[in-house]
Amino acid sequence: METVWLTGAEWLAVLRIGLGLWWLESWRHKDKKGWFERGTGIAWAADVAGRHKWPVVKTGFEAVVQPRPKMMAYIVVYAELALGLGLVVGFLTPIALAGGLLLNLLYLILMIHDWAEQGQNAMMALISFVALFAMSWQTWSLDSAIGLF
Repeated sequence: METVWLTGAEWLAVLRIGLGLWWLESWRHKDKKGWFERGTGIAWAADVAGRHKWPVVKTGFEAVVQPRPKMMAYIVVYAELALGLGLVVGFLTPIALAGGLLLNLLYLILMIHDWAEQGQNAMMALISFVALFAMSWQTWSLDSAIGLF
């Protein structure tokens, strides 16, 4: 494979790190007080799920998320932080990439009618998929430095 400036493995690491920075920005700009104290994030998602065109989304949300809104708020917010940190430093990278792919697919399904959100989630999912199957942790990662994966 020929590339310009960096090797193919280094470009994949750039892609992985950029995705990690995207997750960190998603975490950074969240109103944590609103999510944790007032339940704004889960309440918004409940409204979206309640009006969803696929009944399975509403049913699934009511079964999994709605009974435990505070716990789910912490899971969502800190999952984004963990994904960002894991991808930027390259620690447990395949797990972070698979988790990020899953979270983006969940966001994609929940927000199926919001085209602005769909672009972001589709691109993040695509990057996760490529970075996972191209094993982007081979360069510039703690995984590589300590011999994981």
